Amino acid sequence: MNDVLDFEYYPNIDTKLLDKSKGRILSNKDKWDTPFFTDTESYIDMGELQQVSKDLSEKGLKNVIVLGTGGSIQTLLALRHLSKRNLYPITSSRAVELKHCLDHTNPEDSIVIPISRGGETLDVNSTIGTFLKKNYEFLGLSSQGTLYHMLKKIGCPILDVPDLSGRFVGSISNVGILPALLLGINIEDFLSGLKDGYNKYMNFMNNPALEYSAFLYNLYKKEYKVIFSMPYSMNLEGSIGLFVQEISESTGKEEKGFMGAYQSAPLCQHSVLEYLLGGTKGTVIPVLWTIENEISDIILESSIDYIQKQSAQSIVNYQADATFQALIGQEVPSAKITIQKSDEHNIGNLVAFIQSSVYQLCLLLNVNWSNNPKVIIGKEICNNALKDKTSSEQRKNEREELATNVFSQKFYKK
Repeated sequence: MNDVLDFEYYPNIDTKLLDKSKGRILSNKDKWDTPFFTDTESYIDMGELQQVSKDLSEKGLKNVIVLGTGGSIQTLLALRHLSKRNLYPITSSRAVELKHCLDHTNPEDSIVIPISRGGETLDVNSTIGTFLKKNYEFLGLSSQGTLYHMLKKIGCPILDVPDLSGRFVGSISNVGILPALLLGINIEDFLSGLKDGYNKYMNFMNNPALEYSAFLYNLYKKEYKVIFSMPYSMNLEGSIGLFVQEISESTGKEEKGFMGAYQSAPLCQHSVLEYLLGGTKGTVIPVLWTIENEISDIILESSIDYIQKQSAQSIVNYQADATFQALIGQEVPSAKITIQKSDEHNIGNLVAFIQSSVYQLCLLLNVNWSNNPKVIIGKEICNNALKDKTSSEQRKNEREELATNVFSQKFYKK
């Protein structure tokens, strides 16, 4: 494999069908906003960010605590394995993660970065006071709403978050770039890989992203609805998390779209592979994600001669290829995506591939790639219940009454 990224899939799409898919993409692309995420320069003031990083480094920064969820943190998680400092991603007020962070950090060498575009994310706002009470230093990323006003009230420095689709903005704005810079990640290489990727994947010519979106779309027309990703390295799991969010939130509207899901591989070979090979067909598309040359690879010692002196990742990659072949042999449409390394440039290229593929798939499905209109429903229910201090029993009674009104008594009958 000489290229940065390799895409292999079966059954292959012939040139005629690929051209038809490309034509549909081109005919739909003017229905919605031009994708902002290909602009890797305009939304970042690198001089400002480098000065912030320098000031904090001089104070002996060791821990970066990010309060964020979804698009506010997912791109950063794709890069976390490259961190030179300790990252504590706090995606909600779940007690175990929150307590672990508080037990293993202290205010003297830590920075807390709350991130929210709209400023109304409960998962972020609910944890700020806990760190504030313990005198942690804050650096906010927000532009409006409750979070912005909370941070202004405590005199916290605040950097801007663009009012753009959150799941796509992390890689080209303060949202992902600032915390990554504070963690010692080589942002220049990441942005270079991102830019190179978009130059290749967003030109609407034949390229891996176009083929991937066409592959998924033509399976969707055959009633496939779930994309199950199998990342064969922990260093890929942040990127796959980004893919799962983007494929689900971007395509899943107007009663269309895919559900994204993943489990670590090769662990998933021992938990879900039997279903993929022998269970219900025509629903799930397995996608294997691998790294050709893992940067943290080691040589194995073993009494088994065909394992002795092999690298750890090469054994995993043999398993990936065998699983891929087994899926093909059982007539399961599937794909394998491989990057050369998990360094900043390659991860940038992979993020570009993911976002280009999702964008083009949305055009094929004829849905708006950037919005997510239904997400607010659950947030409003939660906030109202908290404000009214409704008990667990009251909340259950509300659900029972709602379900009685919504579902027909004949729901399970043929």
